[in-house]
Amino acid sequence: MTNEYGRLMLDIDGKSLSEEDKNIIYSSPVGGIIFFSKNFESFEQIKNLINEIKNIKENIIFAVDHEGGRVQRFDSEFTKIPSMQEISNFARNNNDSSIFKDIGWLASSELVAVGIDINFAPVLDINKNNSTVIGDRSFSNKKFEVLEYASNYIDGMHEAGMKSTGKHFPGHGGVLGDSHIELPIDDRSLYELHMNDMLPYRDLGNKLHAVMCAHIVYSKIDDEIPSFSERWLKDILRDDLDYKGLVFSDDLTMSGAGDDLCWKKVEKSLKAGCDMALICNDRKGAKESIDYMNYTGVEGSEEISILKSNKKLEWHEIEISSRAKEIKRTIKEIGDKNEKNSNRA
Repeated sequence: MTNEYGRLMLDIDGKSLSEEDKNIIYSSPVGGIIFFSKNFESFEQIKNLINEIKNIKENIIFAVDHEGGRVQRFDSEFTKIPSMQEISNFARNNNDSSIFKDIGWLASSELVAVGIDINFAPVLDINKNNSTVIGDRSFSNKKFEVLEYASNYIDGMHEAGMKSTGKHFPGHGGVLGDSHIELPIDDRSLYELHMNDMLPYRDLGNKLHAVMCAHIVYSKIDDEIPSFSERWLKDILRDDLDYKGLVFSDDLTMSGAGDDLCWKKVEKSLKAGCDMALICNDRKGAKESIDYMNYTGVEGSEEISILKSNKKLEWHEIEISSRAKEIKRTIKEIGDKNEKNSNRA
């Protein structure tokens, strides 16, 4: 059997598979499924859903946005992870960044236990301008804190057997706009970006299995967003930063990715250097992209196989773990302190 994976990652509509879902998953261009809150009900339900998909196709990656804070798709039964900013405040006050490794391990262990391969985390954006979409998802507005805290978090992910994705390359923290609803423009120079926002990708690149691109135009470097830019993905990310991992587009249905048809955006992203194109909440666009890839004979990728989790964990083993219990106590302490500070404000 070939070890190639399709180069499209798509979502499904509900908590169980429709016949259309099954046909789409079976199609050769599909190599990944991303889950959202709409797909989640319980630990057992999401685990069974993943197993059902595995029975349709073996070579498929399962992903989720499980950063913590306001971006955590699986809630009930899973540990509620504070935002990275809240954890950063705790780490700074206690002069101890090891909490990031522990929380990275716990969050990732729970995901691995249900069959998730890759968490689209950590957010490596340096929150310079109080971005409307990044905000408390960022570890810090200080680049060296981002490096230290993210490095620890990634170590915890890896210990649990979870693959990491740094986002949003080359940095989303320097613009106010939300690329879900508009196309932000960042007019900083390449030198400024190298010295600040791109620092985590340079220094942590050997720890990252994947990066996800920002839907932003960096006007002094290229007129295209990074997902569509050979300048960004081949010249800068691959050559200048010597990055060896995989590259994801962000969701190509976002406003920041423009108004072209989905299949055209998939074509542009793969040509520019993305290993996998992401299409969410657009079934028509997903089907047209599958048709385009079948018609043009876009080949799969064996490299995507590195994203498969290589560790087996049981949910009950995590629940009874003394380490997990201690981390949950610390998470409660972080939450209590944050609530107290909010009440004071």
